[in-house]
Amino acid sequence: MLQTTDSENQFVVDILTDLRNEKFSPLAWMHFLRSSWEKSRATARSNPTLKYSWIQTTVLIGAFALAILIVNFIVEGSISTLRLMPGFLFFVGWQQCDLYWHLGLNRQSRTGKLLHVIGAATTITLLRGLGASYLLGRFFGGIYTPLWLLLLVFLCGIITDFLDGQIARRTQTQTKYGQIADGEADFCLHLAIACNFIHEGILSPWFGLFVFLRFTIPLFAAIASYFLFARPVRFGSTTWGKAAGLALCFYFLLLLAPDQLIFLTTYLNRPLSIVTLLLLAIAPLAQITRNLRDSKLR
Repeated sequence: MLQTTDSENQFVVDILTDLRNEKFSPLAWMHFLRSSWEKSRATARSNPTLKYSWIQTTVLIGAFALAILIVNFIVEGSISTLRLMPGFLFFVGWQQCDLYWHLGLNRQSRTGKLLHVIGAATTITLLRGLGASYLLGRFFGGIYTPLWLLLLVFLCGIITDFLDGQIARRTQTQTKYGQIADGEADFCLHLAIACNFIHEGILSPWFGLFVFLRFTIPLFAAIASYFLFARPVRFGSTTWGKAAGLALCFYFLLLLAPDQLIFLTTYLNRPLSIVTLLLLAIAPLAQITRNLRDSKLR
């Protein structure tokens, strides 16, 4: 976890220590979840402006989700929309619940000051998560997704990924939750694209496994440190991680290129896939190494 205030950090350490001392029993997990939920509600009650901002953001995301379902109904009909809805609504609901659960992390990364408004940068990140939720909903609903639609959602994801960082830096609203949400949105979007590629035989399953492990290895390492040792860890990008993300974007764009560019895709496919795989393998190791180094410095 990113740095929090001393009292919050101690609260997190205390409930994690209790969870470990109780040997991760079902009752211990109930205590852990209840304590975490009560902390989230306390944050919302003591910061009504922040809670209201969360409601506004949730209504906005809900309006976009409804618009997507309406357009999908018009274009593809009721059967496709009904198959899409369970997965799509699950992921959208999960995203907004996750935001509420972590309202206490709506803090400036540099100062740790709690911001009382969900900023534009975080909202744009959530919109990228909405696009990923749509693709995942289609995949789990067994709905074929044409390449032009994958390209459209992916390009929107790239644009929002650029905008949220620029806006956060210009407005000094880089938050701890925003950094986590940015990584989650990237993971879900890349995973959704990879799953659709694998389903259509465009990408091999082992390449998709590399994409999955690139994000989950650091996550599992963080969870292990968090729950087994009650030791918060730092989330954030590394140089290797940025390079891996950039290479993966270029490779996905190459696979989504129109047939008119087949001469280019045929020439670049293998070398770019090799470079991407190497970076995907190095990136999580670099993340773990930096977390270990940072923990020793603390």
